[in-house]
Amino acid sequence: MKAVRLQKYHQHPVIEDVPEPRATGPFDVVVKIGGAGVCRTDLHIIEEQWAEKSGVELPYTIGHENAGWVHEVGPAVTNVEVGDTVILHPTPTCGLCHACRAGDDMHCPNGSFPGISSDGGMAEYLLTSARACIKLDPSTEPSDVAALADAGITAYHAVRKAVPQLYPGTTCVVNGAGGLGHIGIQSLRALTAARVVVVDRNADALELAATLGADETVLADGKQVEAVLDLTGGNGAEVVLDFVAEQGAQQDAFAMTRRAGSHFVIGYGSNIEIPTIDIISTERNIIGNLVGTYNDLVELMVLAQAGKVTLHTKKYPLDAALDALADLDAGRVRGRAILTP
Repeated sequence: MKAVRLQKYHQHPVIEDVPEPRATGPFDVVVKIGGAGVCRTDLHIIEEQWAEKSGVELPYTIGHENAGWVHEVGPAVTNVEVGDTVILHPTPTCGLCHACRAGDDMHCPNGSFPGISSDGGMAEYLLTSARACIKLDPSTEPSDVAALADAGITAYHAVRKAVPQLYPGTTCVVNGAGGLGHIGIQSLRALTAARVVVVDRNADALELAATLGADETVLADGKQVEAVLDLTGGNGAEVVLDFVAEQGAQQDAFAMTRRAGSHFVIGYGSNIEIPTIDIISTERNIIGNLVGTYNDLVELMVLAQAGKVTLHTKKYPLDAALDALADLDAGRVRGRAILTP
């Protein structure tokens, strides 16, 4: 089968033939990929930012946002059958540890992360587990929903955590309206009554944000912090969801947060440099966000299949994976790039 393989860090991946995976374990599931999302994390993987944390050995196949059709199952699998349409939670987990039993799947110490710590889904087939599979309506096109498996639940997870702070009359700033941010806007509209202010440096992204339910949009032209403060009576927002968190955006996000407010860090790539006195004197919170849980993905798919959350995608054939990565890196993708093997 064809797969997008990272041979060396700081070099472009290559598309090559590798053996198809097989379901050799009792709970193994092999999925024929119908859509694989292209994520900024894939760029960070190529830049070697994940090397120490993932422990993966090169070469391997990238791609951690996957949906498709069940191709083969292990003998103990009962929740899906060959031919089922599925979206895959990105972290196959053990189901037995405290984190799994508490519903915090992404903190399972025995889990894996295909596309980051093992072979991923930018390929024709992917090996995963029964615990990662969520069965979808058979009419669902996998390439239309694949990015919800990471970008979607990462955004939804952050919004879900912020909901108690976003009662009527509050303001939430969405910093970055790209692949994650445009889902965050829709999740906010579905789950809260907060005013949504979207900040982005791209006018087209702001236009999309307005169609998705943003109450106000702010162009990141160097005066975005002042603009947000003006919109909030000089106080800042109760919650800032920072889907960028690099190239200075992470500093802006904290500056846009009001006293006793919360700065949710979702994007990554740079350091946050904040004097501790500025944190304690204003009681502002800085909250990290990993990918969402299995339950988050189930809930998000309910919203998606009800039409309350939709993905804006640009699709590429698998052979054009390098074009998709380049377009993402250059900011030419509105919404999410999807590979269709």
